[in-house]
Amino acid sequence: MQPRVVIIGAGIVGTALAEEITRLGWTEVTVLDRGPLFRTGGSTSHAPGLVFQTNSSKTMTELARYTVEKFGALDAFDALGGLEVATTPARWTELHRRHGWARAWGIESRLLDAGECAALHPLLDPDRILGGFHTPTDGLANAVRAAERQADAAADRGARFIGYCEVVEVLSAHGRVTGVRTRDGQEIPADIVVSAAGFWGAELGKQVGLTVPLVPMAHQFAKTGPVPALDPHTLLPILRHQDADLYYRTYGDRIGIGYYGHTPRPVDMDTLLRDTAGQPMPSMLPFTPAEFDPAWAHSVDLLPALRETAVDEAFDGIFSFTPDGYPILGEHRELAGFWVAEAVWVTHSAGVARAVAHWIVDGSTDIDLHEADLYRFEAAALSPEFIRQTSVQAFVEVYDILHPHQYRSAPREVRTSPFHARQRELGAFFFEGALWERPAWFDANAALLDEVAADGVAVPVRDEWAARFYSPISIAEAVWTRTHVALYDMTPLTRYEISGAGATAFLQELTTNDVGKKPGAVTYTLLLDANGGVRSDLTVARLEENLFQVGVNGPLDFDWFARHLPGDGSVTLRDITGGTCCVGVWGPSARDLVQPLCPDDLSHKGFGYFKAKQTFLGSIPVTMLRVSYVGELGWEIYTGAECGAALWDLLWESGRAHRAIAAGRIAFNSLRLEKGYRSWGTDMTTEHTPDAAGLGFAVRMNKSDFLGKKALEAAPPPDRLLRTLVLDDPAAVVLGKEPVSVDGSVAGYITSAGYSSTVGRTLAYAWLPAAVAPGDAVEIDYLTERFTARVHTDPVVDPELARIRR
Repeated sequence: MQPRVVIIGAGIVGTALAEEITRLGWTEVTVLDRGPLFRTGGSTSHAPGLVFQTNSSKTMTELARYTVEKFGALDAFDALGGLEVATTPARWTELHRRHGWARAWGIESRLLDAGECAALHPLLDPDRILGGFHTPTDGLANAVRAAERQADAAADRGARFIGYCEVVEVLSAHGRVTGVRTRDGQEIPADIVVSAAGFWGAELGKQVGLTVPLVPMAHQFAKTGPVPALDPHTLLPILRHQDADLYYRTYGDRIGIGYYGHTPRPVDMDTLLRDTAGQPMPSMLPFTPAEFDPAWAHSVDLLPALRETAVDEAFDGIFSFTPDGYPILGEHRELAGFWVAEAVWVTHSAGVARAVAHWIVDGSTDIDLHEADLYRFEAAALSPEFIRQTSVQAFVEVYDILHPHQYRSAPREVRTSPFHARQRELGAFFFEGALWERPAWFDANAALLDEVAADGVAVPVRDEWAARFYSPISIAEAVWTRTHVALYDMTPLTRYEISGAGATAFLQELTTNDVGKKPGAVTYTLLLDANGGVRSDLTVARLEENLFQVGVNGPLDFDWFARHLPGDGSVTLRDITGGTCCVGVWGPSARDLVQPLCPDDLSHKGFGYFKAKQTFLGSIPVTMLRVSYVGELGWEIYTGAECGAALWDLLWESGRAHRAIAAGRIAFNSLRLEKGYRSWGTDMTTEHTPDAAGLGFAVRMNKSDFLGKKALEAAPPPDRLLRTLVLDDPAAVVLGKEPVSVDGSVAGYITSAGYSSTVGRTLAYAWLPAAVAPGDAVEIDYLTERFTARVHTDPVVDPELARIRR
């Protein structure tokens, strides 16, 4: 018997999802909407339909590309092309970066001079622009038509669509959904319920105890009267003027104008129906003309023909924003069968629907969705204040030029380690990640620059873009780690405690390596999905027979473990991150610093590599792991948060004799690149197998069955590999996501990059065809420049591991 599926929402996402699920063979699908079919009154009904595929996210670009292809086949898309123009030098450079993303992700694109832009869009004043970024396959989606056509296809396979049918309750029993109740009292049974309710999704989530972190926001959209200079039969590309927070499309002889430059206005869902009374639909608020005045002035400046017309009709449309700008997708962990597909724009709708349909039906997808996963947020990021503040900021920044190391400015200092006060005293510049304050470098180390330079270490000058959120002090910190000793704050590394009689079997079944070693062993291992893709990498320390400490990558790992816990209570899972802290002490002098503080033998013979020990430093109880993400002798040293400040001070005082320093994340990143260490979510995802990512050593295929093993056994050799590149020019810098060309054609893209003080060059990881071998030459396009590089074997520094195993 087929599962019964109810989808709440018959907009662009709900209809697409019905079509994709029925395509996979599940035909017992019912789609309900509170409004009429298929102009339901939600965001789909007034969506302007502009589809620009290029995104800094490879996943989002792929979702958009599928949407374009599908809508084109449905005769619901006009490939008019997309044009983004620059009126400032900063934007012109940014368009080069966007062109790089497009080439890296396989989207046809080109950069145009001002005259070429005006030839494509004759209303443009070429004297006002420096150039443009053109994507010929972008264009206009007819969202309502796309919804109707997908609904028709789903209905032909047996799906039902019911309008004017509001869901007021999700029914459940024994921890899983059983159906929904509508406003007229009808109960519709279901095994799967999907919330595709758009900006109503957060309210629906509350009914089932689920926080859906989205904020409905008002957004201005206007249509002009007839424009005399505009031939209604001429097809113009969709247009973005991001320097002024504007976009444009044509409606025959009129121009539609969307504007993000106004004051952000979150929508109060409690008063929505009253606030939209008298409007054509409940997703349209009354227009606020005074706030549109700057938009009109900028528009007339860019498109002088608009002087011959005026705004004829306008509204403030409602649609969803999230804290990080990505959709909210996934299944409720505490209520099996309840899924969400929210905060999805028309641009990505069909791609999202396809991915979620496979996730529901098959249990996994062939596209990495970690950026959009419902459970990607830390607990503190689910507070109403955080959701509102960051979603409003996402609205403000929608067209801003954002640096890859430009972290949110507020809220800050939500999560700080016990070492934070000491780090501030040392002049730390902080990055932010998962709400943690993370030192990037320390001003206290500035004097070391002259010292390492005197020793022959090059300190290249960066270009203006690469120099943002960066300091050359990080080079000195990396050198000092290699030559002396440094303290790294590793507290933000997420860690779980997994314990109980069934803990060993649980971890053996979920991970690729053998973690069933004796207590005191540490194992690097992987979590795979059913397709054999890498969904995380872990450091597993067996502290006692039935007690493991597991270093992970964040909340998605907790979700994965929690969903696979045995039902017999034999395994307990706890996030211990907030109650503990960690200092990484690494460098040739690390043992000289730590041994005088410890009663146990810390020699290589007494405490070998990839071993764990519970001991004391002074009076402080600690757990020490002999591991090193920077490739030097040393340990990760853990203690309870209440002892953290004392631990730092103890190590710092002992380190004085060895000229120990505190070092930051930039040095840390460059050192891990030298050693060939990967960063999950950046360098590899579920789209990559262990062998492709260079992590085959962490897989024991002779182990008893583990999740993903069958897929690996059936997998062909990878056709793409993660390779290390060494740039030829000592001054050349790349930051990530740049296209990489082989023999003149784009063949891959950069994932991570950092300057290696040991090599005196920038190192980068790149996904490239398997045929590209060490020694081969490649080219990297960075903003307006092109750099050459060569493929290098891993690791670039200390391949014998002599430095770690001292």
